[in-house]
Amino acid sequence: MTTAFVLSGGGNLGAVQVGMMRALFRAGIRPDLIVGTSVGALNGGWLAGRGATADLDELGALWTGLRREDVFPTQWLGGLLGFVGRRDHLVPDSGLRKILHRSLGFERLENSLIPFHVVATDLLSGVDVLLSRGDAVDAICASAAIPGIFPAVQMNDRTLVDGGVVNNCPISHAVLLGATQVWVLPCGYACALPHPPKGALGTALHAISLLVQQRLKIDAERYAGSCELRIAPVLCPITVPPTDFGHAAQLIADSDALTSTWLTDPSSLAGRDVDPLGPHAHAGG
Repeated sequence: MTTAFVLSGGGNLGAVQVGMMRALFRAGIRPDLIVGTSVGALNGGWLAGRGATADLDELGALWTGLRREDVFPTQWLGGLLGFVGRRDHLVPDSGLRKILHRSLGFERLENSLIPFHVVATDLLSGVDVLLSRGDAVDAICASAAIPGIFPAVQMNDRTLVDGGVVNNCPISHAVLLGATQVWVLPCGYACALPHPPKGALGTALHAISLLVQQRLKIDAERYAGSCELRIAPVLCPITVPPTDFGHAAQLIADSDALTSTWLTDPSSLAGRDVDPLGPHAHAGG
């Protein structure tokens, strides 16, 4: 049996994947390969670089230490140039690259301890692209290059942007890579905000999260017969705004507890009032 971890995109909610992986590791579940998109590529790369003995509390510490300016450094001139068409982005990816250089642990995708694959989107053709070789930081930045917000990345004669645009939760690639058991770690989305996000960045991030959320349920139904598919439960409701990185510790703890409960008794979540994988809202949210 070949076990894959598939880690979706989800921006600042990527912290929930830390809790999911902690619960899976305690249950003795380890990946033979990892496929990640966007922030899932960052988390997946961290794990791939440390292997089956990784201490996930270290990844948790990385997340709890993050602040908005670490990921979205403000440069008013760069934003203005993007607005007037002189650049393809509003925010530089220098912060993300600094985080990756400090924490990744390997330089090329093919050198990771656990086979690691990253999904990005070809900006011209609109097809998803699986990256399995090459510069790891470039690949993850490409996978996380939210169109218009972060700069596109040039790799292998392609202009690449966020893999979540067409394949936010790349179950398909895990199956094609030979996985017979697939553990999907979705981030979910802020389904219970009390009011719309403030600012252009927050609004854009939230709108994108709503867009990419739609495909997971479809893919789950499509690939259920192709492998042993297990989708970790997403937190719901979530009230964390898309640019707020100050709730990582709570997200990790809550997702760890929820995933542990689910692993012990999958039927315990059957009575949820809404389907967290589908579009929904909450009273007052």
